Amino acid sequence: MHATVGVPDMTVHALNDQEVRLLREEVELLMTERQKLLQVTGSAAVLVANLDSDNLPDDQDTIDAAEVLAESLNALSEETLKDALDSVRAEFDPETEAARPRAN
Repeated sequence: MHATVGVPDMTVHALNDQEVRLLREEVELLMTERQKLLQVTGSAAVLVANLDSDNLPDDQDTIDAAEVLAESLNALSEETLKDALDSVRAEFDPETEAARPRAN
């Protein structure tokens, strides 16, 4: 028996139920946030994949931002990137991707 001194079993059980409910709500919030982040990441990946670096503005800040975005996408695990692309229903054309140099 794991009753706390001075606290009836029913109260401990009620606290456990409340903790479980709060944890469940937090997990649901995190999963919703993950889905939103996957959609943003998938959209960014499609943008980078379709970006022609020769046509970027000459503005160094824009070039730097594109490089940071490309590096961040390249740092993702394959599974996460696949989930992100799936979330925006994106598909890469293997022939186009094979001909295109990867961003660094």
